[in-house]
Amino acid sequence: MTSKIAPIQIDAAFDSGNIEVLSIDGTSARLAIRKDRDSDFFQWFHFRVSGAAGRRVELKITGLAASAYPGGWTDYRACVSEDREFWGRADTAWDKDADGGTLTIHYTPAASIAWFAYFAPYSMDRHHDLVSQAALAEGVMHRQLGRSLDGQPIDCLELGEGDKQVWLYARQHPGESMAEWWMEGALQCLTDSTDPVARLLLQQCRFHIVPNANPDGSVRGHLRTNAIGVNLNREWHEPSAERSPEVLAIRNAMDESGVHFAMDIHGDEAIAAVFLAGFEGVPNWTEAQGQGYERYKAILDRRWPDFQTKLGYPIAAPRKANLTMSTNQLANRFGPSHGCVSMTLEMPFKDYAALPDAAQGWSPERSRLLGRECLAALVEWLETTG
Repeated sequence: MTSKIAPIQIDAAFDSGNIEVLSIDGTSARLAIRKDRDSDFFQWFHFRVSGAAGRRVELKITGLAASAYPGGWTDYRACVSEDREFWGRADTAWDKDADGGTLTIHYTPAASIAWFAYFAPYSMDRHHDLVSQAALAEGVMHRQLGRSLDGQPIDCLELGEGDKQVWLYARQHPGESMAEWWMEGALQCLTDSTDPVARLLLQQCRFHIVPNANPDGSVRGHLRTNAIGVNLNREWHEPSAERSPEVLAIRNAMDESGVHFAMDIHGDEAIAAVFLAGFEGVPNWTEAQGQGYERYKAILDRRWPDFQTKLGYPIAAPRKANLTMSTNQLANRFGPSHGCVSMTLEMPFKDYAALPDAAQGWSPERSRLLGRECLAALVEWLETTG
């Protein structure tokens, strides 16, 4: 008499967890991604598989033709970790015609537990560690700008003695976790008293840094929205306490300080590259603002191999920019008073196609390095700004 092989177990009841188990047969599972609450957005997944040590698992995530960005699954490889520190990539295949669009992941864990995610997660515990450690650094002031709909704090770190008001903010779209890894790299740079980039910037700038603008969506395992299914990056024209208190708190603080330079940190599901999106088309656009944006983009392109300018988003026609989005709203709002240059930085969920890394693809490590390099580019940009 032979004993039946025990089936694997799959769980997602934890911070940023998201998966629905449809069936399990031995080491094979059929899965689906839960939609953001009160929204049709879905693409983020994060779950753990246990009981699979030394056994090849087959994980089929189904129904993905209806996901937010089905074009993001082509050439995508799922992130996997067994220690939740190093995140590699698993063998992954996409079939748009199978079971409503199916992503199939194969992996053989060495240990009894393996974690799978759309991108390396950035937990709220790690967020609070990041904020607390940065707040201990000399010259750093912590402010709580407000609270989210679920009552979580909207943290802001302020530092620097200069006149230029610089705002860096991330994770309006919570599933874009690479944005907070970028923030970790930027804060490590700015709080390092031996780093010449930090020393120069803190003389010239006052930084306002919001590492996570959407903590509710982050905890809930959402891709793109807050606790009630609102896309925060479509609320900047008219944020409200009822729908988007996160944006309301941040924009009110920006109104207090003014904004000379702003960067909104994101991730893109489909484009396998790092790129910037600007504010072309805002009603208050000036030649000086446009030149400032193009100059920063050119500096970063020259300095950093993981950045490029050929791939990106379409440019809005004159006076046709979407002012519900933060980059456009800030350039338009603070252009007349501060000559504001604002931009959206996008990193890939896939690998950077022009400089691939077979082991990790785009990764937390590369995101952190890019955070510092964007600050180094800002040093050079300020040197050439009148």
